[in-house]
Formats: sequence, structure tokens, C-alpha cells
Amino acid sequence: MFTWPAPAIPALPGRGGPVRVRDASSGRLVVAAPGENATLYVCGITPYDATHLGHAATYVAFDVLQRAWRDAGQRVTFASNVTDVDDPLLERATATGVDWRLLADEQIALYREDMTALGVIPPDVWSGVVESVPAIVAAVEKLLSSGAAYRVPFEGSREGVIGSDEPEDGDVYADLSADPAFGSVAGLDAATMTDLARERGGDPDRPGKRSPLDPLLWRRERVGEPAWDGGLLGRGRPGWHVECAVIARDALGLPFDVQGGGSDLLFPHHEMSTSHARLLDSGEGARVHVHAGMVGLDGEKMSKSRGNLVLVSTLRAAGVDPMAVRLAILAHRYRDDWDWTDEGLSSARTRLATWRRALSGNGGPDASGVLTGVRAAVADDLDTPRALEVVDEWAARSIAVGDDESELVEGAPGVVARTVDALLGVRL
Repeated sequence: MFTWPAPAIPALPGRGGPVRVRDASSGRLVVAAPGENATLYVCGITPYDATHLGHAATYVAFDVLQRAWRDAGQRVTFASNVTDVDDPLLERATATGVDWRLLADEQIALYREDMTALGVIPPDVWSGVVESVPAIVAAVEKLLSSGAAYRVPFEGSREGVIGSDEPEDGDVYADLSADPAFGSVAGLDAATMTDLARERGGDPDRPGKRSPLDPLLWRRERVGEPAWDGGLLGRGRPGWHVECAVIARDALGLPFDVQGGGSDLLFPHHEMSTSHARLLDSGEGARVHVHAGMVGLDGEKMSKSRGNLVLVSTLRAAGVDPMAVRLAILAHRYRDDWDWTDEGLSSARTRLATWRRALSGNGGPDASGVLTGVRAAVADDLDTPRALEVVDEWAARSIAVGDDESELVEGAPGVVARTVDALLGVRL
């Protein structure tokens, strides 16, 4: 799958320090990547309504993480996926009368445009589920043969299954009892996990499963649904969680440093995909799980199911500078829940105009503290609100001193502009 153009990132003098993030599993601040190489997997979009501000906030957050790693001198490998076949996509295609493949292609193209406009670094490996089916099939066959997965019988035509009425040819589910470490990612009790699984795409009430929490690995072909050759599994399509386990493993190897996404992915998605990764390679998944907070609108989480979406493309079409959108996002700590408001966007537009005014001359107040301050802020659990305040203070001083040559340092505006661009991804 083709990504989008990579933004040019200015070189900065010196190096930043180790980047710490909050690990969702332990609740502690940890060094995100302790070695020379940093590896990151961020769960991607299901392309039927891209790109809303919840998406944008998540991908901007992990973009800042990559920038901080690069500033610390680490080599970064970033991988992500696109869930380009899934129930919500198929349901939207049916409801709108659009072929599901066309709908996915249109929304992926729009997502590329939005990410380009927002200055987000593209993945080094960007894989769709459709192109990853052969690798996923091999992984599920391996889990089945090892006893870490099993088939759930179906009742043939009454379920609309194509190709077999034999119960033993049913859908394939992971047997979570094969993984002693299951539950260690989110740290939730069984009742909470069951409730969340039911709410977030699971099927804990399906008859025939060994445990209510066991997740789907391979869904046999149903009438009217897309399907692929599944080898010994039969024709069908992948379950949700296994796609990320396989794509991350193949792109980054195991273990990798950080698995990221929105906080609603902690359970079941990251719990399940990490479990699959452990059982596939008798190893580990991600060392650290990092999650962006939920973005709301009028006091409710912004989501496709609610339909209360603010789309980046709509803002761009209305003439909003994408850098103002990015600043509106960066004004909030990545792991906090927050609401998108007109007032927040207005403040971001004002801030952008102020910064550009402050940078308009050849000289300005000494800017060495800006680089130091922004570096320290992003390395401290991606504290972008504090980083913005550092730049605000310099901009206010710059405007206040005006043309007073005694206060001007030649090249200072360039230092600030390169710092903001390199570490915060804001082009001025």
C-alpha cells in the first residue's frame, strides 16, 4: 500500500534526551525505546469515515513521538495498518449503495491527503488487511495446529455459510487459555472485559465458544460477504485483532518498542493482538502500550457510530490552515480526553498568526532556551502544551521588543521556526 509524502524535517543542533511515555499497562513513566533503534506500531483506520479529529489527534501524538526519537538520534521504524475489510466498512457500503472496495479506496485517499496536510510522518510499512491475507492465514493455521485456536461449529445454510455444511469446518477462534499472560495488557477483571468485548466488536454470547472472551481469528465465507482463499481454514476473511498481530510482527519483529492507538483500543484490541503475537512466536508483543485520549464533541466521544464527527477534510475545505488544526490538537496532552470546540480552534488560529508575526523579522530575542525547553517538554511524555507555552513566551518577547536592535539576535527566528517544525511538526 502506498503511503503519503514524507515532510521535510529540519536538522537541529545537538540532541534531545531519552523520551519517556506513560505505559498504559503499568501506569508508570518509562523510556519508550531504550536502544539505538526505536520501533512503533500504531493501529490504523477502518476506511469508511476518514479522517475525524479523533484519528488526527492519535496520529499527531505518535508523530510527535517519532520526532522526539529522531531528535534523540534514534533510528525509527514505524508501521501501521488499514483495516480495509471489516463489518463496519461493509455495513456502511451496503447502507450507501457503494461497493465496499470503492468506499475503502476513497476514504484511504482522503486519509492520505489529510495526513499530508497535517505534516504527519508516513509509516515505513503500511499494510492493508486485504494484501496481508496470506500471512494472516498462515498465522491462524499455525495457532490452530498448535492447539491455541479451535473451530466453532456453525449450522450451515441457516448461517448463510458458503462451501460447507460440516460443523467441523466452522469459524476459527483463539483459545485464550493457551496464553497464561492474557489480561496483563489492560489489567481488567473478567466482568469488565466481557462487557467491553460486547461493546467493542466481540461476540461473548456466541454459542460453542470455550470462553466468552475468545476472539475470532477467521470468519468463514457468508453469503454476500467478501472472502479469500484460507487454505485449510476454508474461504473467509480475518478477524480484527489477528491482523495487527501479524502485520506488526512481519514489519517490526518481536518484541517491538511501542504499540499505540486510541485509549479505546487498550481492550480488547491491544490485549488480544498482544496475546496472538505471544502465541505465534513464543515471545512478546510490544514492550510498552501508549494510548491517546478520546476527543469529544459537545461532551460526547467523537465516533463514527454516533455520527458526531468533525472531519479534517471538512475543515480544510472551509479554509482552515492545517497547521491551526495541528496546534489545536497539540494544545492538549496526548493522553487526556478533551473536547473539540470552535473556541479551541480560534485560539489555535490566533496562536499560529502570533507565531508567524513574531518570526517575520531577521532577528529576535535569544532563542536557545526555546530549543532546550521544547526538547525537554516533548521528551517528558510528549508534553506538547508545555512546549507551546515555551514558544508563546518567546513570541511575546519578540513582538514586545520590536525593532530594538539591542534585544535582537540575528537568526533567532530561524532557530525557533526549525525547532517548531522539527519537534512539533508545525510549519511556519
